[in-house]
Amino acid sequence: MTQPDPTNPRLAAGDTATVTITRPCHGGGGIGELPDGRVVMVADALPGDVAEVRVTRSKKSFALAEIVSLTPSDIRVPQRCPAAAAGAGCCDFGHVDPDAAPELKKDVVTDQLRRIGRLDVGKTPPAGGITVATAKPYQGWRTRVRLGVDDEGRAGLRAAKSNRIITSRCAQTVPGLTDGIIGDDAARFTPGMEVVAVIDGLGRRHVVEVPRPGRGKRATASKATVIEGTGEVTETLGELAWRLPATAFWQAHTAAPGLLAEAISRLTAEGLRVVDPTLTDDRSAGWDLYGGAGVFAPALGEALEEAVGEDVTVYSVEASAAAAASGRQALADIPVTFVTGDVAAAVAQLPAPLGVVCDPPRTGAGEKAIAACAAAAPPVVVHLGCDAATFARDTGSWMAHGYRLHRLEIIDTFPGTHHVESIGLFVRN
Repeated sequence: MTQPDPTNPRLAAGDTATVTITRPCHGGGGIGELPDGRVVMVADALPGDVAEVRVTRSKKSFALAEIVSLTPSDIRVPQRCPAAAAGAGCCDFGHVDPDAAPELKKDVVTDQLRRIGRLDVGKTPPAGGITVATAKPYQGWRTRVRLGVDDEGRAGLRAAKSNRIITSRCAQTVPGLTDGIIGDDAARFTPGMEVVAVIDGLGRRHVVEVPRPGRGKRATASKATVIEGTGEVTETLGELAWRLPATAFWQAHTAAPGLLAEAISRLTAEGLRVVDPTLTDDRSAGWDLYGGAGVFAPALGEALEEAVGEDVTVYSVEASAAAAASGRQALADIPVTFVTGDVAAAVAQLPAPLGVVCDPPRTGAGEKAIAACAAAAPPVVVHLGCDAATFARDTGSWMAHGYRLHRLEIIDTFPGTHHVESIGLFVRN
């Protein structure tokens, strides 16, 4: 780390300086160094930008800043999203050359692994390698959106770090998703509420109005007022179909469920090929943790059955009773048993697994759940994370409990944004 420069005055909020951006920042933006030697995180900046920045927050060891003017990086392009150009917090990578975005996201994930997970994959790469892929299409992929409603009843995306409503169209959404909902001639809604719009796997649009949930919470179907459609969506993966409330979780990118299910199946099979075979004896169960409606349970089960040549029961553990109920209905003809409850408590009651899929929410699984899972000594774990920092933290926990990262796959299922899906194949030492 660069030490503060005593020959340069310490910059305070409101001061300006010229900064060269050297690397991407987790959560978006770029990182450089102020003349006083401190690290500065600059909103909307990209590696290669040379920017005049204004300090917005000054701390002892770092500062936050905004761009005043810049000489743009070679990877900077005009913002593709009208809503983001107007200030919405949607497409915060809309000004990144799509060809450069995968490497930026890889840099963020590997940096978080080094800083938080204490794993430097640059110096000690996983034996199975690191791969990066991008879901297609790059634009027009989002099948569901949650919108705010302003005091005049207009629906739109919220401005970045603000409750201000932006009524311009977002480039992420699939065609038709927000027609008549966003724009000058759009319908009006109840001020202070939220509007959830979904185009489901059958191509039908559903629009519901819901009270705004607390931070980090999901709107509930019981409080939804149906504006269009039935409020119950049908989502498909292969020949399977799930019926869910419009407010329920489903992967937003049209291609994401298939891409992630394929990765889970392939990585599980790879893990079982490389792990010590004595660790797989007398095991014929799989665990699908934080399984939601069990979307990934069939992929896990098929991979395990192919490996051992016998029937395997997958136990899908999910805190939401409603999600588990949807899964039971969709997977009635597949050997999947749904368990409703807290993961750390539930796994202690389950048969020892041959393989585990762990797909926690953005907050990650955490030490308690990982310790409980590791106590059963599954030979293979496929861990998914949609937040680079919590994925890195969870990686550190798996390693502390006797696992090594054999392969890292980074799949951009959120193109045009800073978000990314990280998938780690962990095998027991």
